[in-house]
Amino acid sequence: MDLAWQTLAILAVVALVAGFLDTLAGGGGLLTLPALLLAGVPPLQALGTNKLQGSFGTGMATWQVLRRRRVRWDDARWPMLWAFLGSVAGSVAVQFADADALRILIPVVLAVIAAYFAFVPRAHHPPDHERMSAAPYEASVVPAIGAYDGAFGPGTGSLFALAGVTLRAYPLVRSTAVAKTLNFATNIASLAVFAIAGQMAWAVGGVMIAGQLVGAYVGSHVLFRVSPVVLRVLIVVMSVGMLMRYLLG
Repeated sequence: MDLAWQTLAILAVVALVAGFLDTLAGGGGLLTLPALLLAGVPPLQALGTNKLQGSFGTGMATWQVLRRRRVRWDDARWPMLWAFLGSVAGSVAVQFADADALRILIPVVLAVIAAYFAFVPRAHHPPDHERMSAAPYEASVVPAIGAYDGAFGPGTGSLFALAGVTLRAYPLVRSTAVAKTLNFATNIASLAVFAIAGQMAWAVGGVMIAGQLVGAYVGSHVLFRVSPVVLRVLIVVMSVGMLMRYLLG
């Protein structure tokens, strides 16, 4: 589809900001998806294009955390595979699910994430001991969140970060870094489904990819310098923002 260059430039800037915020706290889709719809991109193409540009943002963040050894590839590859498979399952299952039931789940998930980080006094501190060992966590929790992303999407990065802190006893910054790798895997799986279905505005996505790459690159460098308290506040703000956007949209 053809859009004016001014509109494309605005979309690129929105993608840059979204890539930065998404790397730190999740919720970049809160900005990019409405921007695509307001630009006149049809809803299904907007969803597909959003996954396209978002995949490059999470891809950049994943490459950065792996390159800088903040997350080890040996530790990430199997959880990423589980996340990918869960996302594929969710993308397929949503085609047959009750739409009314699905609409209830998204605000519940967002409200839980926001409430936990807002009201639990030491939410950015991991528990003294992990509550699940690696194997069962990777084979159950990770694909379950992946399925959520494949079917819906809002808050997935924050949900991965929350699970890492509460169940695996990761520090919040590390859990957020791990979440980038898992979110990249779920995005790629969902992207494949939309691409096969032909629901892509490739030119628009290409412009937004440039913005996402820059935003995610900057965000991945800021991530390991930011205070966990600031990260906690960002997660709450983005989760509440997504919740309000969903309820009012």
